[in-house]
Amino acid sequence: MATLSNPFAKAAARAVAEVLEMSPDDFVVGTPPRPELGDFAVGCFPAAKQHKKPPPALAVQVVEKFEAGDHLIEAAATGPFVNFKANRPALFRHLLSRTLGDSLDLFDTSEGDDKTICIDYSSPNISKHLAYHHIRSTVIGHALVNLYRAIGYRVIGINHLGDWGTTHGMLLAAYKMWGDDLDLDTLTVDQLNDLYVRFRAAMKEDDSLADQGRAWFKKLEDGDEEATRLWKRFREVSWVEYQSVYDVLGIVFDEVRGESDYVADMPAVLEMLDKKGLSSISQGALVVQFDDEKMPPMLLRKQDGATLYGTRDLAAAMYRHKTYDFARNLYVVDRGQGLHFKQLFLTLTMAGHDWAAKCAHIPFGLVRIGGKKAGTRSGNVVLLKDVLAEAQQRSHGRIKENNPEWDEARIAKVARMVGVGAIVFANLVSQRDKDVDFNWDDVLSVEGDSGPYVQYAHARCASIVRKADRKISQDVTVESLTHDSEWALALKLLDIGDVASRAADTNDPHLLSRYLLELCATYSRWYTIGNQDKSLRVLTDEREVSDARLALVAASQAVLAAGLAVLGIDAPDAM
Repeated sequence: MATLSNPFAKAAARAVAEVLEMSPDDFVVGTPPRPELGDFAVGCFPAAKQHKKPPPALAVQVVEKFEAGDHLIEAAATGPFVNFKANRPALFRHLLSRTLGDSLDLFDTSEGDDKTICIDYSSPNISKHLAYHHIRSTVIGHALVNLYRAIGYRVIGINHLGDWGTTHGMLLAAYKMWGDDLDLDTLTVDQLNDLYVRFRAAMKEDDSLADQGRAWFKKLEDGDEEATRLWKRFREVSWVEYQSVYDVLGIVFDEVRGESDYVADMPAVLEMLDKKGLSSISQGALVVQFDDEKMPPMLLRKQDGATLYGTRDLAAAMYRHKTYDFARNLYVVDRGQGLHFKQLFLTLTMAGHDWAAKCAHIPFGLVRIGGKKAGTRSGNVVLLKDVLAEAQQRSHGRIKENNPEWDEARIAKVARMVGVGAIVFANLVSQRDKDVDFNWDDVLSVEGDSGPYVQYAHARCASIVRKADRKISQDVTVESLTHDSEWALALKLLDIGDVASRAADTNDPHLLSRYLLELCATYSRWYTIGNQDKSLRVLTDEREVSDARLALVAASQAVLAAGLAVLGIDAPDAM
């Protein structure tokens, strides 16, 4: 269960737990269905079995023993729930100290103390396009890296390149067949991808081409000089293009290693499995058999002696544990690889590696283009770099129209923030396991549940702060904040730490994305009320009141910026 970072929510869980003689972690803190009922709700269901009493009776018992304190001032039983009202001035002061103090302090970093987590994400196959369907692993993984760092983990973000295997033999064979007119010095991924697609198509007409692909990969495994030289050039060309896309997305990996980096470890891995009696020959191939008859064997080495990516994944997992002694080891890979990871983790467990229990596959839904799964084999590809460029171009026109006084450099900078942010947010706002249909209008939308909508809320906050043109301090008269919309906003702002913790706990950044949309809606309601009622405007002649409301605006800006940053999205100050 995720750790609570909100001290007021913690106090609610603790108040119930102390009376019922249980751990605060046993109880979930939620929100009452109506604001007038209170600010925090704790259900007594977990204690019913232990105390042999119905939850409503336990709720009454908690309320009878409740004592007001620094965080909570009132408790009431509503059915099986205990509803608590918070100390409003104390909560406002706490919020402003966390958001406007010397440093931003929104997350509970104790969760990750002295723990390392490895996150394997993006991980494209070289010599192919970094296509739009790679966006999901890339941005989900990057958001998870940021989430875990926010809650205190040491994170190792890993790009595990697919740079070894029979497909690379196919490309070598294709290059030898049709690459005479290509210049290695100016070679591009486009050319490599065209060769690969052409070879796959030709294989359907000529079965012998598959044998040529296997033969060239065998040469590569045997260290053939020509095969190795060409393969290294293909890898180099691929990474240059991939890096250019990662630069646009603002992603920096802590480790970039390919499958090829584990080739030297193959003999030791195979020997280990053999000594433990786990490997056997089946139809000429070396495999690991499982007791579960429904689980097909894991292939280690093909009949022709070529190793497989499963064997290299075994070596990679062992390397990561030895190098980083991880508390968790996550693989952000589409759900189609679910069986592979079950086989991988089970094989590690059977080999006696207890730390295999710390490994987890983080699956996600696929990207569909025109109702069909996107993929490089069929050529059904929209390039990620093209989508990012188009998003920036479309945003450029809107930004220029809204800000005709800006120079070109500023327009381009904000257009990049908004365009890229739209793409990233569109892939994080849905639950991770859901499929995503590619549609230009949906991906680049600037309205509704979109990244630009959240960015605009941040820019609107920044605009008010600029217009005030004075130093904003946390030392304000919080008692001036008396309207229910201000209180609702404060409660929502303080939720970010717990939302981030739950998002990490479930490995689903969509929880943070949805939270930011809810925060924008809450802020918008307060802002709209201020526009309708002059007495509730931020910039009023009553300096004490105005300072307090400005502090709340600045707190909103800080939380929105922090939330967007965790998702890997920039927060422009103007749009």
